[in-house]
Amino acid sequence: MELHNVWFVLIAVLWIGYFFLEGFDFGIGVLTKLLARDRSEKRVLINTIGPVWDGNEVWLLTAGGATFAAFPDWYATLFSGFYLPLLIILVCLIVRGVAFEYRAKRPEENWQRNWEQAIFWTSLIPAVLWGVAFGNIVRGVAIDAQKEYVGTFGDLLNPYAILGGLVTLALFTFHGAVFAALKTVGDIRVRARALALKVGLATAVLALGFLLWTQADKGGTWSLVAMVVAVAALVGAIGAIKQGREGWSFALSGVTIAAAFAMLFLTLFPNVMPSSLDPAWSLTVTNASSSPYTLKIMTWLAAIATPLVLLYQGWTYWVFRKRIGTQHIADAAH
Repeated sequence: MELHNVWFVLIAVLWIGYFFLEGFDFGIGVLTKLLARDRSEKRVLINTIGPVWDGNEVWLLTAGGATFAAFPDWYATLFSGFYLPLLIILVCLIVRGVAFEYRAKRPEENWQRNWEQAIFWTSLIPAVLWGVAFGNIVRGVAIDAQKEYVGTFGDLLNPYAILGGLVTLALFTFHGAVFAALKTVGDIRVRARALALKVGLATAVLALGFLLWTQADKGGTWSLVAMVVAVAALVGAIGAIKQGREGWSFALSGVTIAAAFAMLFLTLFPNVMPSSLDPAWSLTVTNASSSPYTLKIMTWLAAIATPLVLLYQGWTYWVFRKRIGTQHIADAAH
C-alpha cells in the first residue's frame, strides 16, 4: 500500500478515535442539563469525565496535525472553506475547557451556574457542527480548479449536512448517557439508563436515514458493510442498556460511532474533498498529499509515538475506572 493511502487510513482512525472518546464527553456536557436535577448531580456528571476530557481532545490535535503534514492541500482547503464553523468549534472547545477548570473556583451560585451553561452549549454546538462539517465533506463542496473553496457559509447548511449534525448530536448524547450509566451509582444511574434508551431510539431513526442516504448517493460494497455494522451495533447497544448491561452498551455505542465514521471515509476514498463543481477538481489522496519522503518520516514517528500514547491513555482510564455518585460529592459549595 502506498504511503498516502496509509496516511488516509491513519487520519481516518484518528478522527474515529476522537469521536469515540470526545463523543461521550460532548454527551455528558449535554446531559448536565437534560439529566442532572441539581448541582450535586451536575458535579457527578462532570467528574465522570474530569480526569480524561483533556486527554480525549489530544486526538483532535493529532488528527489536525496529521492532516496538515500528510495532506497540506486538504488541510488548506478544509480550514479555509470551513473557516467559520471550525472557528466556532475552536472557540467552544476553548470556553469548554475553561468552564471545566473555572466552574468550582468560586462558591457563588451565579458563577457556577454560568459556567455550567457554558459547558452545556459548548458541548452541544460542536456535536452538531462536526456532523455538518463531515456531511459536507462527503457530499462535496464548491472547489475550483485551483483547489480553493468558492462557496459560502450558507452552502454548508444543506439538508444532508444538517441531518448529519442532528445524527452526531443524538449519537454523542446517547454515547454520553450510556457512559453516565456506566460510571455512576444510585438514582442518577437509573435515570441515565432510562434516558439512554429514549435517546437511543431517536438516534436509530436519524442515523438510519442518514446512513441510507449516504449509501444511496455515494456508497459501495465496503461502505455498505460498515453501515450494516453501525446499525447492528446501535441496535445491540439499545438492547444492552435496556437490560442494564452498561459495559456492553458502551462498547457497542462506540462501535456504532466507529463504523458510521468509517463508512463516511470509505465513501470518500480516494477523494479527501470531492468537488461539487467538477469531479476533476476534487482533492484526492494523490494530488493533495505531501512528498513521499515527508510521509516516510511521519510513518516512523507515528510507529514510535502512537503505542506510548495509547498505553498512557489506557492507564489513565484504568486508574479512574470506579463509579461515583452524589455521596462522593462534598457538601461545600466551593
